[in-house]
Amino acid sequence: MVRPSAKVVLISAIASGQGKTTTTAALARKLVKLGKTVRVFKTGPDFIDPMMLERACGSAVHSLDLWMVGQADSEGMLARAALDADVILIEGVMGLYDGNPSSADLARAFGVPVVAVLDASAMAQTVGALAMGLRDFGPVHLAGVIANRIASEGHAKMVAAAMRDIPLLGSLRRQDEALPERHLGLVLPQEVDRIEAILDAMADSLELDMQAWDALPDTSFELREHVSQHVSQSAANLAGKTIAIARDAAFAFIYPANIECLIGLGAELVFFLPLADDAIPSQADALYLPGGYPELHAETLTQASNWLATLYAAHAQGMPIFAECGGMMAITEGLVDQQEQSWPMAGILPGKVIMQKRLAALGAQALATPQGELRGHTFHYSRFETTLTASSHTIKHSTQQQGEAIYRVGNVRASYFHAYFASNPAATAALFSVETS
Repeated sequence: MVRPSAKVVLISAIASGQGKTTTTAALARKLVKLGKTVRVFKTGPDFIDPMMLERACGSAVHSLDLWMVGQADSEGMLARAALDADVILIEGVMGLYDGNPSSADLARAFGVPVVAVLDASAMAQTVGALAMGLRDFGPVHLAGVIANRIASEGHAKMVAAAMRDIPLLGSLRRQDEALPERHLGLVLPQEVDRIEAILDAMADSLELDMQAWDALPDTSFELREHVSQHVSQSAANLAGKTIAIARDAAFAFIYPANIECLIGLGAELVFFLPLADDAIPSQADALYLPGGYPELHAETLTQASNWLATLYAAHAQGMPIFAECGGMMAITEGLVDQQEQSWPMAGILPGKVIMQKRLAALGAQALATPQGELRGHTFHYSRFETTLTASSHTIKHSTQQQGEAIYRVGNVRASYFHAYFASNPAATAALFSVETS
């Protein structure tokens, strides 16, 4: 059995906000500039961080998750990446031990060492205490620390002196020009002026102890022919079908694995830009409206006459339409943005979406289907006020309680639920097929 190997680290922290994404992006770009082939993965459900990390390393960033993706599929992706990559970076989620499964669980499952990113901006020697706590609580194989938001060379020396037996792999200076954020996380990279220059500057400001880095061991993975647990159920595939996918800043949240799953099911994919007033491609047999930021582009969407006319026509003709989160928001009757301004939307679903300051829902969820469980997650800052009765609901992974509503209007299926298609290809094929019952 082939066991490809590479230098692999999981980059985690004590909590969100420590600078994991910034540090992972800086490290990826620095290693690329040093001539390394770098692959990056993201732990758990996420859309925005992977887009930024893709810009940093130059290749698509997939999610790893022991529940949503599954351990076998996660290891398969790591093994295939290790065939070509010199370095594999896995950005963790939240704090190292947060969640079930946690980033620590994933690191232990694959024997991957952990690098802790610790924000040293309001401390010095205490960084060492935090590092030892992260190492020993689990425990995990803590390969080292990258100290973030270092103020000066003297500050870096104080942190280094406190590390005891834990290597200080590097330090990252405070950034004059940081990656901008908004309510769902980072701003999309295509919306950031000078993004390449910012990533280069971050890489240049990362002081990396190359001797300590080179001393990190390689990790090997089993590369085997793995058949997804749901492939045997996928007799109803999408061969010969063309799926139109909205893809712009208003509809940007798409797992790379979702695209790969649709292609694997035999579908031909065509992309279009509602914000540019593209019509839905005429050859489409089905329509996928992913999540994104319709609330930031509501005025443009209201004026996109070609997009709206072809959407109405597709719905009237009974075309299968799957609209998730932002995609669902765009086909309601109206949207109230964060400035409390109301905008008319497409009006296929009765009711209106209201943006709010507080997070409305977050977490892993699953949808029971005739083809089995379809896994995914939810993450939104809005609520949907509607007279529609839900046709079903997802189940929250953490509590097994009722989760997001699934709405049906003809062949439209809509929900705040973001589905991870590869968790059940047969259920995915059914989403884009004409309902016969």
